[in-house]
Amino acid sequence: MNKVYPDAKSALEGILRDGMMIMSGGFGLCGIAEALSDAIRDSGVKNLTVVSNNAGVDGIGLSRLLETRQIRKMISSYVGENKLFAQQYLAGELELEFAPQGTLAERIRAGGAGIPAFYTKTGVGTLIAEGKEEKIFDGEKYIMERGLFGDVAIVHAWKGDTAGNLVYRKTARNFNPMMATAAKITVAEVEHLVPAGEIDPDHIHTPGVFVKRIIEVGNANKRIEQRTTRKRDAAAAAT
Repeated sequence: MNKVYPDAKSALEGILRDGMMIMSGGFGLCGIAEALSDAIRDSGVKNLTVVSNNAGVDGIGLSRLLETRQIRKMISSYVGENKLFAQQYLAGELELEFAPQGTLAERIRAGGAGIPAFYTKTGVGTLIAEGKEEKIFDGEKYIMERGLFGDVAIVHAWKGDTAGNLVYRKTARNFNPMMATAAKITVAEVEHLVPAGEIDPDHIHTPGVFVKRIIEVGNANKRIEQRTTRKRDAAAAAT
């Protein structure tokens, strides 16, 4: 089975449709599948539900799908630095399901593991608990959260092989491994594509059995969401 495609457009061909749920890896601007999200925008599909920790910043990644009004609902833990995300939500133009970040991660992991629901104490007694089933365990109240499993997952990895095995690099690992397991079809973009067998099995983060299609995008933009600096010490600057 050939999993390698020449570009993002061809890798997504035939699997996108209106109204589907898309799982999108990354955190802020770190480890986002930018080429694939741009290809989703260019495809014109609409009424999408997107599961992602956040939508990055204005003009980059998923935010481009917000610009074109292709996203109907976001399931996220953080609006972040994205002004358009906030504006559309506050104006009633975008449905938003907030989830505490740890709960969101577990909902994705549970979906990938075939677990339809689980109980957690996080959110008990808050707006998060409204409308959710509650149970008492060992004298403590818990709320039920549903697992998340999408139609398509898009992930970004540092290295991949032609069999679909993936290696993420440092903090770009974030939500990507969980997203890769939690969809019917996972499409991966990788910075470096190597022949099958070249990656040490002990170094693989996502086994190729989860990945159906893969593209090579070369060195990705390493964008910085918020740059924080301090003034240099005068003595150090002089030397």
